[in-house]
Amino acid sequence: MSGSFTRYTDDLPGDPVSPWLASTLEGCYPRLEGGVSADVCIVGAGIVGLSTAIECLERGLTVVVLERDRVGSGTTGKSAGVLTSQHGLCYAHLERQFGSEAARTYGTLAEDAIDTVETRLESLSIDAGFERQPAYCYGDDPNPFRRELEAARTTGLPASLVRSVPPFERAGAAIRFDEQGVFHPQQYLLGLAETLHDDERAAVYEQSRVTAVHPGKRPRVETDNGSISADHVVLATGFPLLDRAGYTTRLYPRRSLVLGVRLDGDPPKGTYYRHDNGRFVRTHRDSEGPLVLVGGERHKTGQGGSIADRYRRLERWTRTHLPLEWIAFRWSAQDYVSVDRLPFIGPVGPATPNVHVATGFGGWGLTMGTVAGRLLARSFSDERPSELELFDPTRFTPIASAPKAAAENADAASQFATDWLRTLLERDERPIRPGEGRIRRQGISPVAVARDDVGELHTVSGRCPHCHALLAWNDAECSWDCPCHGSRFTPDGTVIEGPAGTDLPPRSLE
Repeated sequence: MSGSFTRYTDDLPGDPVSPWLASTLEGCYPRLEGGVSADVCIVGAGIVGLSTAIECLERGLTVVVLERDRVGSGTTGKSAGVLTSQHGLCYAHLERQFGSEAARTYGTLAEDAIDTVETRLESLSIDAGFERQPAYCYGDDPNPFRRELEAARTTGLPASLVRSVPPFERAGAAIRFDEQGVFHPQQYLLGLAETLHDDERAAVYEQSRVTAVHPGKRPRVETDNGSISADHVVLATGFPLLDRAGYTTRLYPRRSLVLGVRLDGDPPKGTYYRHDNGRFVRTHRDSEGPLVLVGGERHKTGQGGSIADRYRRLERWTRTHLPLEWIAFRWSAQDYVSVDRLPFIGPVGPATPNVHVATGFGGWGLTMGTVAGRLLARSFSDERPSELELFDPTRFTPIASAPKAAAENADAASQFATDWLRTLLERDERPIRPGEGRIRRQGISPVAVARDDVGELHTVSGRCPHCHALLAWNDAECSWDCPCHGSRFTPDGTVIEGPAGTDLPPRSLE
């Protein structure tokens, strides 16, 4: 968010920014002006986009990267900075639903991604504070951890069953993966972007918003100030800008909150993830010493009530389980989850072989985004990696995906209908104070009304331009959020993220 809309709820502690974005300068790359041609055009300068770009460059391909905002300003810059093959209790699920070979492929690719980032940091002399640490997934019932251990060992992963973790919360069992990675993700992205910018075969453009993607034998990407034609286009944007395979029914948006805290005592060693509620803890070291990241409060975007209250719950949990001294940062991130829990990597649809997508990482995007970059670049170089079959975006997996798809789509439909009915039947005439927003009605049209820090009232359409769902006010981050597919907007209607391709139009309110 920019301008006067950076104000978060006053009584929430900590700077409203991730430590990665707070400790690095913004990029300084130009906007796209005019027409450009390249072998590969990548939309999005996060971990997926820049991993794909650097892999393509290493294979001799010309590359152009387009970023709507700044390099790393999206999900990657708001991540926890963890590289791991330990993705919750995933391997027993993969083995059961897709077979042991699929689980082995997934685990091998994830482990290779950690090595890839470590090697690239060394070869490009990027100081991103990379460390190898154990990663733990824990919970109360030992049985699912025993099954996960068996599946992980069959896959060849460095897993063991332990009972002595975490040090801050009681748990019945945990699975430990050795030699996992933590790092400063924004430093890594800025280093990749600089490497691309310094090479005459590559270009990075910021503040270049894509307005249209035209598939074909040689696809064309249009921005608000220029266009790019390329042999291959990669949509590294979270939700695909071009939906040719029903992604609205096969992906759902999920947000999680994070606190960066200083402790009065020694920090936990390793990374810790509770599989049932998504709570995680990991330690980062910056110029002021150990900074412990505490995350959780997962919820679907635009749903789940007050986000400010969720931050308060996360703070209470932290104070209960850790010797909290003070809270330095707070922030949130959004990711997309596929209904069968495997990412989508490959052509965006059956009739669009030259437009590709990489999404649905379910919170493990630093690792699997690195995997996606390598697989896509290999496919552009005619290597035809067989591993891409596992992540085929057009795959049909009714057994693995049907229950979750039915639940998520029913939830979206129910939210859509309930919000519209409430708006039509209720009138909320309470005054709107600075930092507040509400949906009001002008006739039968919903109007999103919000007041900024200086008291100026902003009135825009209350419907998401992507799916016409009613927007919900995010009281912690002062944004309008779509509860169906995760589009988000500033109070004046500027799109922040998600599949929406246009801003919210202004509306009058009598």
